[in-house]
Amino acid sequence: MNRVQDHFHDQCGVVAVYGVPDASRTAYLALYALQHRGQESSGIVTSDGKRFFHHKAMGLIADVFPDRVLAELPGDRAVGHNRYSTKGSSSLRNAQPIWVTYHGGDLALAHNGQLVNALELRRGMEATGSIFQTTSDSEVMVHLIAGSREPDFEGRLLDALRRVEGAFAVTVLTPHAAYAARDRHGFRPLVLGRLGDGWVAASETCALDIVEAEVVREVEAGEVVALDADGVRTVGRLPEAPLHQCVFELIYFARPDSTVFGESVDRVRRRLGRQLAVEQPVTADCVIAVPDSSNSAALGFAEQSGIPFELGLIRNHYIGRTFIRPGQLLREAGVRVKYNAVRPILEGKRVVVVDDSIVRGTTSRKLVRLLRRARAKEVHFRVASPPITHPCRYGIDTPRRQELIAATHTLEEIRDFLGVDSLGYLSLEGLQAAVSEPSRHCYACFHGRYPVEGSEEDFRRREGRSPGILSYGATTDRETLQT
Repeated sequence: MNRVQDHFHDQCGVVAVYGVPDASRTAYLALYALQHRGQESSGIVTSDGKRFFHHKAMGLIADVFPDRVLAELPGDRAVGHNRYSTKGSSSLRNAQPIWVTYHGGDLALAHNGQLVNALELRRGMEATGSIFQTTSDSEVMVHLIAGSREPDFEGRLLDALRRVEGAFAVTVLTPHAAYAARDRHGFRPLVLGRLGDGWVAASETCALDIVEAEVVREVEAGEVVALDADGVRTVGRLPEAPLHQCVFELIYFARPDSTVFGESVDRVRRRLGRQLAVEQPVTADCVIAVPDSSNSAALGFAEQSGIPFELGLIRNHYIGRTFIRPGQLLREAGVRVKYNAVRPILEGKRVVVVDDSIVRGTTSRKLVRLLRRARAKEVHFRVASPPITHPCRYGIDTPRRQELIAATHTLEEIRDFLGVDSLGYLSLEGLQAAVSEPSRHCYACFHGRYPVEGSEEDFRRREGRSPGILSYGATTDRETLQT
């Protein structure tokens, strides 16, 4: 199936648990809360301090881990991973956590992010005889740990993480401890929570909420922490670097009930919507969101503009990402399978549609057609982020630059393509005004100034512009539609 992805897609959700009875069930619940970060495969590795137990499979967490499977994963410590693979890497061999047995014992690793020097590192290791079982850059980290000459595991882990560059939030399990670490730029989020006498680390606070863990703090950028019998302790830190936290975590990726980078996601999105209403005002009868990630921004737009918020689009939450349209009728159904317009709300009305972003524009165009068929009098499209003109290089699955509509078309051309009466984006200055510490975020997808460099060959391979041995990414299923 030719899958066209019309929104950015994030990579993965990770979790680590230590000192919690039935750790597999805690990891399961945390991954359930993080399902939006990856819907392709799920995996959990547990340990009782002596042996490792594991299970991973393609599919959603609830399908991969029925109760009988969780019962076969004993121990009070665990790491888990949700993944959605891309660019041909959709296979069980790339599912995580990666579990290996090497000269130092058992090791399991789960990774969210993207390394910009993975290809260079991998080629060097292959030249000296290393054999890779996956096409993931996460396995590069495992090889670096196993190949380190440091005398103990914590030294080997620090040694490995100091050699990689790019974005990572990683959780690691050994028989004696769990570990959590973020890259020195802080691209991806990772938080710590207390659960009884044990500990949990996860990609977002919503994962801590579901297991009723107390949110303690973020894992700091460049920090490597151990979760063990002594509690939580900082093992070491990576060389200091400027912060470049992914602003799209706040715009779209994270759940609105999470706190990410110290900010309430819902509050930030409402501020985005309010600022959008100031910058791109319009006379209209109602404001509607493209559910669900745009709900908060649409509410903010309505609050600022005084235009009533309405539920004009309803999303079908029960469509799987593998929905296949074998015949012409189903192919033509397209967006109608996932969204439905509420005609009594829209008919004869001047409608403001608020979305978090536009990538290719194909889904937005189909949504506008739905609104027109519902007899909306006018359709005004407002976007709660600036035009996306460059692909991400730090762990988000994005189209090639020539496929990004704002990189190749003017505002008027995009408006005509969507078929709307007016189109307005939030400015970069408006976005920065909506976050508490704008200097700490990465905005490369809006202006192309990448804060961390890597080899152009590596980037070309990731963008699918040349054959490659590496495939990356895991994503949320925002849109996977045929054009």
